[in-house]
Amino acid sequence: MRLLAFVFIVLVHSYVFGQLRPADRTRISEAKRISDQYGDSIWPSYNDPPFAILYIMDDYEYLINHPKPPKDFEQFGYDSLMKSSLFRRAAQMNKGFLATFPFEGINTIVIGTPENTGLNSTGWIITLLHERFHQYQYSSRNYFKDTNALNLAKGDETGMWQLNYPFPYKDQMVIEAYEKYTQALYDAVNSIGEENWEEKKESFFKARKSFKSMLSMDDYKYISFQWYQEGIARYTEYAFLEKLVGYKPSSEVQQLPDFIPFGEYKESFFQKHIENVVNLKLEDVGRVTVYDVGFAEALILRELNPDWHESYLKVKFDLEKLY
Repeated sequence: MRLLAFVFIVLVHSYVFGQLRPADRTRISEAKRISDQYGDSIWPSYNDPPFAILYIMDDYEYLINHPKPPKDFEQFGYDSLMKSSLFRRAAQMNKGFLATFPFEGINTIVIGTPENTGLNSTGWIITLLHERFHQYQYSSRNYFKDTNALNLAKGDETGMWQLNYPFPYKDQMVIEAYEKYTQALYDAVNSIGEENWEEKKESFFKARKSFKSMLSMDDYKYISFQWYQEGIARYTEYAFLEKLVGYKPSSEVQQLPDFIPFGEYKESFFQKHIENVVNLKLEDVGRVTVYDVGFAEALILRELNPDWHESYLKVKFDLEKLY
């Protein structure tokens, strides 16, 4: 009896510290199911790139759906739920990562657990789809070449310029123009389908033009690039949530204690991120503003040009060209 108890304790310890938890497998497989079912109806050929994930836990990190695992990852079996071979190594990456970048030549989602990223299960699944969109972006023809052609790196070959570019976030004249622009953007989004839509749309374009005029060519290229890249990834989260109204998740997902039904989550998502357009201050949070501003621009863009998804990857880095 004591031997059986000892074996049980060893197995539990190995399971907790050496393997993916059932909830991890459930969330990842649900995100893949959603992507497979709806992704191509949102973006053309959305599911063409491998859904490669580097999942970072406290003790180990796992490669899932990755076609070229490096030698320092040991094969850890096959997961029938995620339909993927698993490879693992001792954890090395930042446990709070929510990012996508090339790993062994494959655009890979690098993501920590919900506990380490501060997300509930619903938010984590939708964020995984956000990062899946970056795989779609980065895998498109000449994406990195065209990004470099913006000539904004100024010698930085690490890619960190995308986070650290010296945009004039605290310039008072820029701030004033930005506040008028984001207020007009907010008003235009909230007027879609209303009688005053035409008036608010024109006010938005006028304020956008005025904000652009306050920026140098490089500064506008940078902020426009960020709206294009990160803002449309945020918009893609919402586009999936629109598809998921009435969608029935797996029973395992529904049983997760922190799962919020997608339809309910959609309403709070929209409210939060549209309010952020005016509530997040450029001088306080800097680059963080680009996610929700780009999201709001996408909502206006699809009102004016319903076919813009078809041109998105061809007309790069400036949403204005897609209007």
